[in-house]
Order: sequence, then structure tokens, then C-alpha cells
Amino acid sequence: MSDCCNTQRESDGKGRYDLVVVGAGSAGFSAAITAAEQGAQVALIGYGTIGGSCVNVGCVPSKALIRAAEAVHHANAASTRFEGVQGEARVVDWRAQVAQKDALVEGLRHAKYADLLPAYNNVAYHEGEARLVEGGVEAGGQRFSADRIIIATGTRPALPAISGIAEVSALDSTAALALTQLPRSMIVLGGGYIGAELAQMFARVGVAVTLVFRSRLLPEAEPEIGAALAGYLAEEGITVLGDLAYEAVRRTEEGVSLTVRRNGRSETVTAEQIVVATGRSANTESLGLAEAGVAQTPTGAIVVDDRMRTSKLGVYAAGDVTGKDQFVYMAAYGAKLAAKNALNGDSLRYDNRVMPAVVFTDPQVGSVGLTEAQARAAGHDVRTSVLSLDNVPRALAARDTRGLIKLVADRGTRKLLGSHIVAPEGADSIQTAAMAIRGGLTIDDLAETIFPYLTTVEGLKLAAQTFDRDVKRLSCCAG
Repeated sequence: MSDCCNTQRESDGKGRYDLVVVGAGSAGFSAAITAAEQGAQVALIGYGTIGGSCVNVGCVPSKALIRAAEAVHHANAASTRFEGVQGEARVVDWRAQVAQKDALVEGLRHAKYADLLPAYNNVAYHEGEARLVEGGVEAGGQRFSADRIIIATGTRPALPAISGIAEVSALDSTAALALTQLPRSMIVLGGGYIGAELAQMFARVGVAVTLVFRSRLLPEAEPEIGAALAGYLAEEGITVLGDLAYEAVRRTEEGVSLTVRRNGRSETVTAEQIVVATGRSANTESLGLAEAGVAQTPTGAIVVDDRMRTSKLGVYAAGDVTGKDQFVYMAAYGAKLAAKNALNGDSLRYDNRVMPAVVFTDPQVGSVGLTEAQARAAGHDVRTSVLSLDNVPRALAARDTRGLIKLVADRGTRKLLGSHIVAPEGADSIQTAAMAIRGGLTIDDLAETIFPYLTTVEGLKLAAQTFDRDVKRLSCCAG
């Protein structure tokens, strides 16, 4: 980071602050800005590229390239969906697309991070690898004294424990998004949202992709959702291999080979490159947490309670470094709570009961609230409704009926407990379900709400009606 952002403002001129925030990503900035708006003197300590994972190597670059790949795919698919329409698209210069993505990242990094700092006179930004010490933090050869500290150092891609993986120059998600030349073939390791998104994106721009994972695709999603998405990926030509054990990775003359055990037999998959998307590790090694008395999970994440407090008095943590709800908006939310609690007496509780989550595949996956299994485990007498998208007029008109909507409700109270969608425009529909759950609405409330016709979100109303009616017997907009 250039010196343009290295400010030296202090509360008393002696290096003492009301709050020290370690980490200059989305969580760190959220905490620092929240505290600054309350009049606190804040030291914000960054290490590496300002802005953190989301804007630099995660959300922003991946979604930009995913949208480009969608444009290619849908142009080529137009002739199969719409009679009398001929479309065609192909990638002619992937390097140019990556450069455009990089320009977007750089612009947002400045607009949403670096350029914000001068607006907050009570935030002093410093660069340096931080370590907790008695009474504060040391970083970059300086000491920052404070009674309250927030750790928001984020995570990085982690290599799985597979024999040979460290010797084959495996790509992580960051390196995959930086490729300027597309390989002919690729193995994507991991069935979570990152693996699913990357596999489809690269396949759509001409890479022969094999997607490999241990259990099932999107293991935290409803089984119907993951199974449906796996089928749609396979229809696009992606080889989808799940329910297996990894055995070894080896370098070959053509690239890499992955040996797995599946259905009791060993199988080998080969490709030019392999991308690892199997998880992330907390950035905590250099912080001196053990010496400071800050408890960690076996995987290295910082343990926090529902007030964002660690086991060390006065030390809080927020964002991905806690291992909880690794979405940028939840990182910012948790950091805001941490800052308010640190300065105002720990009165606010972290609440993720109505946390929407989105997977930016096509069709998109959106979910909020409890899954059927979670609802049963919580003691609810559960009812579910599953509506395929061929019952949604918007999908019929768009000639794209891939997807389904699953609702989870309590049988006695009829309250909506969870909503799970896989649909081409599912991401923009899930927030309606989130508001319904937050407001304690019943499936009857949802079924009787007025929805605009020929929208994907109208599927929520139809899915609610499906609990007690056959929507195939209704006319358009009926009910």
C-alpha cells in the first residue's frame, strides 16, 4: 500500500487509541468506520493489499468473470431456447477479459477502501504485520496502545491433505481468477460454492472441466438443490464426480492426475491444471494469540461468543477469521457489532437466523433460514413444499425451467422457517423470503401476498400455495 494512505493521527499524540483494528478488509473497515462515527480514535492496521479478500480476490473478480462466461453461454444457447433466433459467442481474448476484471477491482479497491480513509480524521491507517502485546498491538516497528482490540485478519485458501498436492503447482481460487491463458482442461477440487462457481465459469469459456468432491455438491444446501444443480452442470458438459475419497495427486507430462476411490474402486482423472477450492485457513499465525490467551478452534479460527468477544478480555474478532458465516456482508455486520460492543458495553448479540446466502452458479442458488433437517433437529413438526420451475410463468416465458423452490414451515404455527431456491434469477428472490421469515410470516401470509406476475419471485407465492393446493389447477395470478 502506498504512503498516501498511511495516516498518523492519534488521540493523544502518544500512540494510544480508543480502539485498534487489525485487518483492513471489509470487516476491518466496517469496525473502524463504525467506531469513528461514534467519535472514537481508531488505529487501523493493514497487512498486504488493502480491501481484503472480497474486492481483491473473491466476490468482485469472480462475479465479473462469471457474468462474462454467462454472456458467452446464453448467446450460444439462444437458438435452442427461442425459435427463429440464432446466437453465437466465443472467447477470443481471455487476457483482455481478465484485464477488464482487474481494472474493476482496482477501481472498487480505491473507491470503497483506500479513498475512504481521508474522510475519517479519527482513523489512523498503518501498514505492518501485527502482533498482540500487553496493552495493545505492535506492527511495523510501532506500538499501538488500546484497551480494546478487534481482530479481522480474514482467511486464505488452504491446501487439503492429499498426497502429492503440494508438488503439482495446484492453483487456488485466487490464482485461477488471475489466469490470462485458458487451459484446455481443468480439475476443480471441492463441491462448495467456490468450486461450483469456478467449474461452471471455466467450462462455459471452453475449458474441459471435471468437478470432484468428497460428499455431495453444496453439502450445506438442501439435498434437492445440490442434486438439481449437479444435473444442470452435467448437462453443460462438466464431469461431476462426488461421494469419493481423495487418494493422490501426481504430476504428468500433460499436467496433473488425481486418483480417487469411488464405489470401492480407484479411478484416475487427468487434466492440464488443477484448482483447489476445498476450504480456507484463518490468518492468525503471526498474531501471538496463544501467548495473549486468545482461544482458537482446531483449524485456527478465533473463537468468539455471540457478542464477538474472544476469550481475552478486551479483544474481539469478526469476519472470516472467526470461521463463522464467511460472506462479506456477514463480516461487515459482525465487525459493526464488535465495534459497538467494544465501545459501549457488550449489549449487542450476533444474529444470523435470517442470513441469506447465494451461490452464483447458473441457475443461481439462494437460501435463508432453516433447512428441513435443521428444522427437525430444532424440534419443529415440519412441513415442506417443493415446486419445480415449470410451474412458474416467468420460467416458461423465459424458456428456462431449470430449478425448484423448497419451503420449510412449522406444521402447527404454519410459520415459514426456511426458503431454498435454485433458479436462473434465484439470488434476487431470496431476500423476499428473508423478510418474510424475519417478520414471522406464515405460509398463508406468503400465499396471500400480492406478487408481480411474470417474475421469478412470484414462485415463492406459488410454492406457499403448494402446501395446500395444486397450483397446476390455478389460472394465471389466481389465488
